[in-house]
Amino acid sequence: MSDLPRKAVTRTAKLAALPLGIAGRATLGLGKRIGGRSAEIVASELQQRTADQLFKVLGELKGGAMKFGQALSVFEAALPEEVAGPYRAALTKLQDAAPPMPARTVHNVLAQRMGEDWRELFREFDDKPAAAASIGQVHKALWHDGREVAVKVQYPGAGQALLSDLAQLGRVARLFGPLIPGMDIKPLIAELRDRVSEELDYALEAQAQSVHAEEFSDDPDVHVPAVVHQVDQVLVTEWMDGVPLAEVIADGTQEQRDRAGQLLSRFLFAGPARTGLLHADPHPGNFRLLVDDGPPEGWRLGVMDFGTVDRLPEGLPLPIGTALRLAIDREAQAVLDLLREEGFVKPTIELNPDAVLDYLEPIIEPAQLDEFTFTRSWMRNQAARVADIRSPAYALGKQLNLPPSYLLIHRVTLSTIGVLCQLGARVRLREELLEWLPCFAEDGTWDHWEEEQPPVA
Repeated sequence: MSDLPRKAVTRTAKLAALPLGIAGRATLGLGKRIGGRSAEIVASELQQRTADQLFKVLGELKGGAMKFGQALSVFEAALPEEVAGPYRAALTKLQDAAPPMPARTVHNVLAQRMGEDWRELFREFDDKPAAAASIGQVHKALWHDGREVAVKVQYPGAGQALLSDLAQLGRVARLFGPLIPGMDIKPLIAELRDRVSEELDYALEAQAQSVHAEEFSDDPDVHVPAVVHQVDQVLVTEWMDGVPLAEVIADGTQEQRDRAGQLLSRFLFAGPARTGLLHADPHPGNFRLLVDDGPPEGWRLGVMDFGTVDRLPEGLPLPIGTALRLAIDREAQAVLDLLREEGFVKPTIELNPDAVLDYLEPIIEPAQLDEFTFTRSWMRNQAARVADIRSPAYALGKQLNLPPSYLLIHRVTLSTIGVLCQLGARVRLREELLEWLPCFAEDGTWDHWEEEQPPVA
């Protein structure tokens, strides 16, 4: 593959073939059941083959198709175990890998964007990509001043491919419903489409990463590589080693899982408070656990890829902390009143306040305990409860509204919970909320809020 398949008809044909392939396998499965094979065996085979085709296509196409696959991958923990197996390996592959762009194409992009003498900026440049993702791939290099750097090069035609893929995926969104019980796929695709221009703008990404790198420069818990150089479609940052979070999920020790989960939770809430920005792409491919010879308390979380951020100059909205505190105190009517005031409940909708608290239990439970263990089984149970049409939570969920200003915050929070469940991490979430979430403390104050907030462009 020379770069992103650039002919819209080629990409559309690949994506359009997905429902046909899935329907064909379903028909084949019916024939096997009639022939005497058990429904369980046939279903398992169908899930495996469907996963293989689905994520092979998404990974090959990169662009919006792979971006969508990565967004789905963090919710893998919500699948029933007997279904999750066939999908897990295929989903994980999307988090940090894709078919590479050849060296010739990379060199052409660098020459066009950095000048014909681009090689003079580097002492060394590795033509083999170190990582490949949805709209660009990363090469390790040695900058002219001796620093090890990561050079992210955008795929030619990435913008057109992103829009084309997401439009086509929107047409077949219903296929993905069974993958993530209780999740409406269409708003996710629409949100990804709305943020295409930001994702493609490496100047915006460099700006967001620089703000984080400066703020966390001396932080004992979080490391963000500094930006070294940026031009259109090329971003050069300091190189960062470490254990990819996907490896911690697959093979990490419990100490690694717990430390990674604690730091991921800390970054989720501390980031907006300290920078006015919310890192909005929390899949495992964007994080590293920086492990040295010291104790686990000294391990740090490395954070990459700031192409998608939510700009929150005043930090996370104050009603989030207030509503969560009231919910823990079982002030059901006050929670409902606040949700209505913020637009989560439309004026014409009447809800039972106690039912609202029950619906919010998956958020209340981890926040009210000193330590909470996030597990796949816990997430599966919560997802099944919301997806069951007989459940009160299902009916109430259909009546709630998600205001646009909360859309990205909501997805990032759910995605982070998904990663914590993949990790199986024991997390002191309440500790982080008390430290960083405005208005969550019982007295309604927040120590850090009085500090001067950094300017956000």
